[in-house]
Amino acid sequence: MNTLLQHAMVHRPARLLCAAALALASAVSAGQAPAQTTGQATPPAAERKVLNLAFTRAETSFDPARIVDLYSRVITAHIFEAPYGYDHLARPAKFKPLTAAGMPEHSDDFRVWTVRIQPGIYFADDPAFKGRRRELVAEDYIYQLKRIVDPKNKSPVVASILDTHYVGLNALREDAIKNNKPFDYDQPIEGLKAIDRYTIRYTLEQPRPLFIDNLAASDLLGAVAREVVEAYGDQIDAHPVGTGPFRLKSWRRSSEIVLERNPGYRDVRYDAEPAAGDAEGQAILARFKGRRLPMIDEVRVSIIEQSQPMWLAFLNGQVDALATNAGRVPPDYLGLAMPGGHLAPFLARRGIQGRRNLNPDSGLAYFNMDDPLVGGYTPEKVALRRAISLGYDVDVEIRQIRRGGLRAQSPVVPHTMGYDPAFKSEMSDYDPARARALLDLYGYADRDGDGFREQPDGRPLTIEMASQPDDQSRKFDELWKKCMTAIGIRIVFKPAQWPENLKAARAGRIQFWQLGSSAAGPDGQDALARLYGPQSGSQNLARFKLPAFDAIYQRMRVLPEGPERDRLFFEAKRLAVAYMPYRHTAHRMEADLLQPWVVGYRRPLFWQDWWHKIDIDASKRTPGQ
Repeated sequence: MNTLLQHAMVHRPARLLCAAALALASAVSAGQAPAQTTGQATPPAAERKVLNLAFTRAETSFDPARIVDLYSRVITAHIFEAPYGYDHLARPAKFKPLTAAGMPEHSDDFRVWTVRIQPGIYFADDPAFKGRRRELVAEDYIYQLKRIVDPKNKSPVVASILDTHYVGLNALREDAIKNNKPFDYDQPIEGLKAIDRYTIRYTLEQPRPLFIDNLAASDLLGAVAREVVEAYGDQIDAHPVGTGPFRLKSWRRSSEIVLERNPGYRDVRYDAEPAAGDAEGQAILARFKGRRLPMIDEVRVSIIEQSQPMWLAFLNGQVDALATNAGRVPPDYLGLAMPGGHLAPFLARRGIQGRRNLNPDSGLAYFNMDDPLVGGYTPEKVALRRAISLGYDVDVEIRQIRRGGLRAQSPVVPHTMGYDPAFKSEMSDYDPARARALLDLYGYADRDGDGFREQPDGRPLTIEMASQPDDQSRKFDELWKKCMTAIGIRIVFKPAQWPENLKAARAGRIQFWQLGSSAAGPDGQDALARLYGPQSGSQNLARFKLPAFDAIYQRMRVLPEGPERDRLFFEAKRLAVAYMPYRHTAHRMEADLLQPWVVGYRRPLFWQDWWHKIDIDASKRTPGQ
């Protein structure tokens, strides 16, 4: 499954924008190292190792079944645990057990999968357990899956779970909906069985050779204790209780999130398997192998949604890392920080670490296929979407707004199965002449001479594009307006906060919108869910419905890796190009910046859980930071 991303930041006053930070502005604009300021005192390193981070947008919930955004899921990925995860240093991605005792077993037809959980793993202490230690058991994983499909929870990922086709799970949900009754958590089903205290048997309606991908879905399918959910009811989003390395210490909504070391976390030691030729990975392993996790005591996450205060807070040492999608280097400052893809000298002199990474994600603009203007499958509607796509200059987006990236050719993203760097879509080009020719051919003409075209039947042609009220979004809006005006299409923008836009998108109330999606695992088919008919209103925001595509998608589900599956990837990409429900724009080339005292960082490919795998070297901190 993929995680939806916001490509821009929402306006809200930044908590860390202080007078000291403002005093740095002139030095920063000149590319000079700012003078150090005293700021707020930091406790001595001997007391606690604290990692200070910042997100570019506020969280929404800490209930894994209800999360709709990447930012919240980064937090919960450090609290909850799936049976499996990914080797932190291995490239390409490699599965490894987290709470499971070894790798899963499966039947010859890949329909029955058996997972054994390690005994002696405990949830973090919580009043809901009434003073007793609560051991992780098989039923806790089954309970979380059922919570996702419970109609009451309105989980944004329910379609993905139902699409896995656990035997009896879809029917259990439909029974609750049809008879308007509470979801029956106690009803046993064949698809999800605890065959003993620590063993889960998953039975699927169809073969799933790559089912382990589902078992490594971080917090999404992480174990949840039923008594915690029942104790907190509608307040469960503020009470995440998992088995992971951290627990929630405090939370001021849209302001600050503090996690602390989970004192009941089991004895987990740093280990990994980097490739033999991976010098960086081998060096990290040599330094940390055998260290108990987590290596730090506390993580403090502030919400800083504007570019300048985020950048200044980092330069002032108030933020320890601008790393991964949730708290990245602001695009406005990427050229200053890493000109030409290399760390700026003024940062290097301070010992700051800089890396650039090609993300497993994609920017995309989607057309609502149910919309009477831009939707539909007739030739003139396809021509309109193709013309809009050809008329948009992605290279300008990459150079001037994103400050780096790779032009996207298909829904499938780098670092995932099915991604082919040689695949070329003719719709990825910027070709305004061809766009105008297409519009002319299909009757989109300027009949009244005002410079803008009308529809073939003479009605006005105005594209309504959703947006957000922030500086970054306005840059995208300006580029879209310039490009569309050049081919004679009038476009207007309807700004709203990002969560409101996402809610409207899922409900089918947006005509056209640009956002992004990030891979949550190595199977590239998850990206194709954005075109799969049954996922309309979930991953498939475009509401694209094409039987030929659905048949390819369903066939791919039952196939292992190999030539036949690769061929189906190619066919799926060609259909996506033919009908153009999405204009895929860019795979982001992100920059990570880390203070000198952050040790052992490597950007995860998926799920962004890394806080427990780094250390803080207090000897490298400047006094006052």
